[in-house]
Amino acid sequence: MKRRSWAGWRFVAPFMTVFALVFLAPIGYSIYLSLYRTRLIGGTTFVGLDNYTKAIQDPQFWSAFGRVALFLAVQVPIMLLLALFLALAIDSGRLFGAGFFRISVFLPYAVPAVVATLLWGFMYGNRFGLVANVNDLLGVHLPDPLSPRYVLASIGNVVTWEFVGYNMLILYSALRVVSPALYEAAALDGAGQLRIIRAIKLPALRGPLLIATIFSIIGSFQLFAEPSILRILAPNAIATYFTPNLYAYYLSFGGQQYNYAATVAIVMGLLTMLVAYVVQLRGMRKAV
Repeated sequence: MKRRSWAGWRFVAPFMTVFALVFLAPIGYSIYLSLYRTRLIGGTTFVGLDNYTKAIQDPQFWSAFGRVALFLAVQVPIMLLLALFLALAIDSGRLFGAGFFRISVFLPYAVPAVVATLLWGFMYGNRFGLVANVNDLLGVHLPDPLSPRYVLASIGNVVTWEFVGYNMLILYSALRVVSPALYEAAALDGAGQLRIIRAIKLPALRGPLLIATIFSIIGSFQLFAEPSILRILAPNAIATYFTPNLYAYYLSFGGQQYNYAATVAIVMGLLTMLVAYVVQLRGMRKAV
């Protein structure tokens, strides 16, 4: 009988070790924490699924979830449409300085989220920033971007500025692998640029657009850095439960409710997986 070779496992062992330590172990520990509850009197006790029942009935959690769902429904389509337009414009070959333009659009992605938020937060300031300067210069009173009414849109603007270049690069890379023979055949048939976009480029971008959408969904539900930084500038507009991740953070480090914070994180992770999976199934169904 031929002996089984373990050479393949030795090659993947370093990755599997890191994967288990930085991914599987934290998830397992979070699940373990979510099954317990710590009280000042009585200590830590096993409560089973009580924390999950509490999370499902928590109005602050669902308020945070609804806010990021609205953010996702508005910001992601705008960002992906901008990325698509930019990718098509650069790929057309008619844009002057396309290389410089491509790097300029992608450059904000290289800026850390904290730095980008501080930069935009300063411009949003109606007492010390760009909005205040415009008000003083023109003698007008622009709406406060950090007010409760507009702060979610202001965060969406920051996130769009950060990630539109990243998504543009995904779509542009997909366009670069389209066979030139398709363009030549279309030109021989008398197809114009709009026809080429509809018949060749957009079908080629269906898969990359689905990937970019799934990444954007995950990123939207993980929204944390931008509201966390802007909360310093607008504490009345951004509550501790503004987003689910922010809610879990303040539960853990502000309220010392580690068990319930782990529960909120797990529930949010499951909801993110569910939404991303549904979008993936619909996208694959349309592609068939």
